[in-house]
Amino acid sequence: MQILVRKLMQRISHKQATGCRAYCTKMVADIGQPTPASHPQLLKEGEMTPGITTEEYISRRNRLLDLLPENSLAIIAAAPVKMMTDVVPYTFRQDADYLYITGCQQPGGVAVLGHDCGLCMFMPEADSHDVIWQGQIAGVDAALEIFCAKKAYPMRDLHKYLPGLTYGCSKLFHNRQTAIPTYMKLESFQKLAKNGKVGDLSTFTHALRWIKSPAELKLMKESASIACQALLQTMFHSKTYPYEGMLSAKVEYECRMRGAQRMAFNPVVGGGPNASVIHYSRNDQKIKDGELVLMDVGCELHGYASDLTRTWPPCGRFSSAQEELYDLILETNKECLKLCKPGATISQIHNYSVEMLRKGFKEIGILKDEGNSLYNLLNPTSIGHYLGMDVHDSSMISYSRPLEPGDNN
Repeated sequence: MQILVRKLMQRISHKQATGCRAYCTKMVADIGQPTPASHPQLLKEGEMTPGITTEEYISRRNRLLDLLPENSLAIIAAAPVKMMTDVVPYTFRQDADYLYITGCQQPGGVAVLGHDCGLCMFMPEADSHDVIWQGQIAGVDAALEIFCAKKAYPMRDLHKYLPGLTYGCSKLFHNRQTAIPTYMKLESFQKLAKNGKVGDLSTFTHALRWIKSPAELKLMKESASIACQALLQTMFHSKTYPYEGMLSAKVEYECRMRGAQRMAFNPVVGGGPNASVIHYSRNDQKIKDGELVLMDVGCELHGYASDLTRTWPPCGRFSSAQEELYDLILETNKECLKLCKPGATISQIHNYSVEMLRKGFKEIGILKDEGNSLYNLLNPTSIGHYLGMDVHDSSMISYSRPLEPGDNN
């Protein structure tokens, strides 16, 4: 019955379509993700994904090839579909490396990048049953026309073409996080692995992703702006609805209403003692009068994450003890922000924050001495982390590496 209703609605929309409404299902090719033709409200002409042009994707591929050793090859598989039950999948989220290089937001593909072959994409094929239940997907034609691959083949032919691509290469690098048996079980891959010629591609991709382009920085600022506005609205909401679960729902609603596709991670909404649990995720308690609530939240906008934390009293008033501690942390935060400039490192900024907080904790009587063990119980986390396509972005990059223009932390 549902399928019949959908087909009837498609026919009605097709009959009603006129010149300026010509992007209905029947008149514009659907490749399983937005394009300038299907979603002009999201993408401009020349963009492969919202805010990122085709030229930028091609530049990323060329820069990755510049980093790879001569005569080497890179293999990147898309993220797998994860199941919530036997028939219900979780909302799909693409692997950041695969998205960064290909622009493809869909599962089931494998990309190969080499100095001689350029970008070669192996794409999934959808049968009529898949299309009815899950919709259209990007195939070989989309790989060539939309993602600008030099070559493209169906995934079922991977075993035919990949051995030829890897033949004679000095070293093969692949994304270990999304590696799949489809290519790992091939004799050509096994031979390279046996001879110690298979490495981790993330060493190179994380170095590229660490420095953001102007277009990426723009998306990250927009993502942060959305999260800030959403959190502000949630603060206003908290006095009337002092429940962790309701505040979690409110911030997600506000993020999505402002254009975010998803939350960057499950919101941390900790009232009272729950705020001391670093990755608290139950969000099932009422916040008592006089308690503070800590919210650690972020959203994703077109593949770029935000991440911010704020603490406040839903009742509207800080106690004197709460205010004293809050002011110390706020002042530490302001001083650390002054250090965020090229040449500094996250480790240096973190160490500075530890010195300020230890001294402050001692002055207000929380710590009797400035020793490490007691302080680490109060604050076991780092002052910050790299941010980008992943919340903890470019994890292969050391916190001791000096910051550069375009790096976000």
